[in-house]
Amino acid sequence: MDEQHKSGGNRKQEQLEQFRVNDEGQKMTTNQGLRVSEDEFSLKAGERGPTLMEDFHFREKMTHFDHERIPERVVHARGFAAHGEFELYTSMKPYTKAKFLQEPGTVTPVFVRFSTVAGSRGSAETVRDARGFATKFYTEEGNYDLVGNNIPVFFIQDAIKFPDLIHALKPEPHHEMPQAATAHDTFWDFVANNQESAHMIMWAMSDRAIPRSFRMMEGFGVNTFRFVNEQGKAHFVKFHWKPVLGTHSLVWDEAQKIAGKDPDFHRRDLWESIEQGNYPEYELGVQLLPEEDEFKFDFDILDATKLWPEEDIPVQLIGKMTLNRNVDNVFAETEQVAFHPGHVVPGIDFTNDPLLQGRLFSYTDTQLIRLGGPNFHELPINRPVCPFHNNQRDGYGRQTINVGQVSYHNNSLAGNTPSPAAEAEGGYVHYQEKVEGRKIRARSESFKDHFSQATLFWNSMSLAEKQHIIDAFSFELGKVKSKSVRQQVVDMFGNVSLKLAVPVAEAIGVIPPSGAGSQSSKSSPALSQENTVKSPRTRKAGVIVGTGFDGAEAKSVLNALIAEGVQAEFISDKLGVLHGSENTECEVVHTFLTADSVLFDAVYALGGELASADSDRKAAFFIQEAYSHYKPIGAAAGGMKWLEPQMVNSPGVVTGVSGSNFAASFIEAIAAHRHWDRA
Repeated sequence: MDEQHKSGGNRKQEQLEQFRVNDEGQKMTTNQGLRVSEDEFSLKAGERGPTLMEDFHFREKMTHFDHERIPERVVHARGFAAHGEFELYTSMKPYTKAKFLQEPGTVTPVFVRFSTVAGSRGSAETVRDARGFATKFYTEEGNYDLVGNNIPVFFIQDAIKFPDLIHALKPEPHHEMPQAATAHDTFWDFVANNQESAHMIMWAMSDRAIPRSFRMMEGFGVNTFRFVNEQGKAHFVKFHWKPVLGTHSLVWDEAQKIAGKDPDFHRRDLWESIEQGNYPEYELGVQLLPEEDEFKFDFDILDATKLWPEEDIPVQLIGKMTLNRNVDNVFAETEQVAFHPGHVVPGIDFTNDPLLQGRLFSYTDTQLIRLGGPNFHELPINRPVCPFHNNQRDGYGRQTINVGQVSYHNNSLAGNTPSPAAEAEGGYVHYQEKVEGRKIRARSESFKDHFSQATLFWNSMSLAEKQHIIDAFSFELGKVKSKSVRQQVVDMFGNVSLKLAVPVAEAIGVIPPSGAGSQSSKSSPALSQENTVKSPRTRKAGVIVGTGFDGAEAKSVLNALIAEGVQAEFISDKLGVLHGSENTECEVVHTFLTADSVLFDAVYALGGELASADSDRKAAFFIQEAYSHYKPIGAAAGGMKWLEPQMVNSPGVVTGVSGSNFAASFIEAIAAHRHWDRA
């Protein structure tokens, strides 16, 4: 990789440097630069008198505080972000003229924001929900935003229904409940009466809606876009982000408990992983389809409630994104970043996907109200790394100081500049698609199949995943008060599979649907998380330990775990240093009060003596809870006392002593993530 490409990843960081301020060691000033002599007391008429209006420092400080908050996003309000870079593996020149996709080795700085959809900024992060996966590429041709989700399809086909969807899934307006949850009447009433949502609901009720971490979560562009090459030849394209660590999830009971134990669980995981150098990595994949193949499938490729099965249209991996730097300030960067699917570069264009067409309006409109006007592009996190020149002027928050007397086109006083760039000079030219037809409010007949891909998803799940979907429907609909709505939903999903609808009906007290149900047996192995990458890297193991632990075994096992990238953290009844045999010691960083099994991927019962019988009970419960969530359990000879008899020889439970293959077996169990056959 040449130096020009290497430096690409640093351009945004260098640009942001001029906006960073470190206040440490500095004298306090007002926003005008005046040094402040006192910041504890307001200016008063006598020590016990009223505060004076002339106290400009108090007024500036308080006014700024009163205006610190901006409107949160209507959706995707709860988010967290990081900086990184994207490196291209394979030239996409045959398909697109986008410069950052031309030469292998090209490095482009990126900023990525992950988010939940439904909840407010203060909601928990492990709720059942779709997750936003928005990426801003700072390219030399301008900013390109790939604004997607961790689910490849969406609830609706036409953007005009988006306000209805969000009104239905948000807390019900008469009592503002529930927060960050779809388990209520209005959401499921919307689903039952807008059956195009069937496919998305299958994903939302699956394990995909409760990811283990942002680092182990797929991303999708959702909509169908176009690649256009130098010759003007176009291909339809779908975008995918494939996490290098594989796609993994929580279990529902675990997700609920984490929401109480650590509502910041996902952002904490992302932050700590980057600080520790365990940089999240995602490979960018594309599905490409020649325009002449648009109508060769049993679904409409422009329908956002449909995916392109990977077995029919393979995903080509073309590059890797690495998130390697945390933000300096969450508000200035994460909250003020403005994404928009209309932020494109030459070589990337749109299609007639009616959901995408509406998004192209909505996103700019949103930024205008959130960020106070049309100059949101001048905020440091949103500024492109290339220069920008136009005749736009003034407005709230303007930072650019434009010089000269001319701010219009056409003109002679400035030689008619800034002037449009020809296509050969990098000017963006829209793809020339022939469009004709009568003005009509209607939907194509090809959009009317709402159940075949929902059935495809169901057929593709493992037995454990299918049971989780049944349980999720049963929980969500069990919270719905209207029996009519519950019945409508069950009848609707009878069109997907009776093996899904019947047990749900029995669980929620409605009449099971009758009829044959879907007879389709088509499946797509790529949709099941059982077929994902399985690795022990960056997994977090809680090590339960007491005084006098076996030092030799601790060294052997822990060194093996660390060598495979597993993070081990010690848990006991008190913080501090504990001593084991052979002059060993360990630093306890969690107690049974401050840590819980739901915050770890695995548990290793090392052994030793705890302070009391109550502590032993807490250790046993810690392990029992992890076991009930199908997590790997390792027990050294000294830790066997905390295991219940039925755990021994159970799948994913590894026991042993020094000199055995205990460590290797435990690492293998950790890599598997869950052991569903334990039940």
